[in-house]
Amino acid sequence: MEPLLQHLERFSEVLAVSRTTHVSTWDPVTVRRALQWARYLRHIHKRFGRHARISKALERRLQNQWKQQGDSGPAPAPGLANFQALGLCDQLLSLRLLANPALGDASFHYLLQQLFPGPGVPDAEEESLQGSLARLARRRAALHMLRFNAYGENPALQEDPLMKTQAELLLRRLQEVGEADAGGPGRLLNSLWERSPQNNFLKVVAAALLLPPSSPRHQEEELKLGSPKTPGEEGQELLRWLLGKSDVMVAFCRSLPAGLLTLVAGRHPELSRVYLGLLTDWGRQLHYSLQKGLWIGTESQDVPWEELLSRFQSLCQAPPPLKDEVFTALKSCKAQDGDFEVPGLSIWTDLLLSLGSSA
Repeated sequence: MEPLLQHLERFSEVLAVSRTTHVSTWDPVTVRRALQWARYLRHIHKRFGRHARISKALERRLQNQWKQQGDSGPAPAPGLANFQALGLCDQLLSLRLLANPALGDASFHYLLQQLFPGPGVPDAEEESLQGSLARLARRRAALHMLRFNAYGENPALQEDPLMKTQAELLLRRLQEVGEADAGGPGRLLNSLWERSPQNNFLKVVAAALLLPPSSPRHQEEELKLGSPKTPGEEGQELLRWLLGKSDVMVAFCRSLPAGLLTLVAGRHPELSRVYLGLLTDWGRQLHYSLQKGLWIGTESQDVPWEELLSRFQSLCQAPPPLKDEVFTALKSCKAQDGDFEVPGLSIWTDLLLSLGSSA
């Protein structure tokens, strides 16, 4: 029992330090060991949670520890305040580190990799850090919904609160590195693109671009704190980075669902123009097969007719002016292609005919 109690005391100190500038000295190996320690304590919680005598003894020791450190009575829970907190060790540690601007870039990237684990089969007996943070994110999102209804226009964010939480963390980090170095946001995004599972990263980028701007009151608070950045500027930096990276933009427009891209395009006109340009470029790669009676590509990476039509259909269901811009672009392409009205001669004619019910 005594070695276990000592473990609890030491990890409580780690949690307290995780909120301080001392984490600037932590490298990824230190973070990994701290998380392993946290998972060990979560295993202890799972093992002894039903043993009342042991759990009460552990909780009593934790409470005595904070009473000794406070001038009078228990301190306001700087670490492990009770036995139930053992089951949240890795969540508490990860969230504190992610919110601490003193954490070094390498360690921050390591934590992001824990949030973006990529494909793989998790241990059936061990809940992943991503899964545990997802539960916490769902509770946090519920509180957001009770406070205000600002996300009603973005059902994609409502359905995935973990993605929304990751998007908020990304924007916060962009703001922090931008305040330290004007080139910091670009380098951070380049690193995340190269080192993180790319499909997950693109979804987080989309979620970040859909986050509503700060409330006027929150903006005033940021300005009073003397922030050199305009509120919401980190979102514009993210958009500029995306538009300036042609390979990332192509992957963004090709891999994400049509409905999600329509939401992002409706929010950001600059992105909608690039997206529409890519769709027309992809359409020009297709040719009509008389044998199959449909538009097909010559290369395996060419966008299929069905996907192209689906993406245009989604855009045409958007409210003006996006919907009007899409039909204008398609009619312009049709006119340049000969303005045919007979199916099978121009892909733009066939797209307009298929979209006719949406016009």
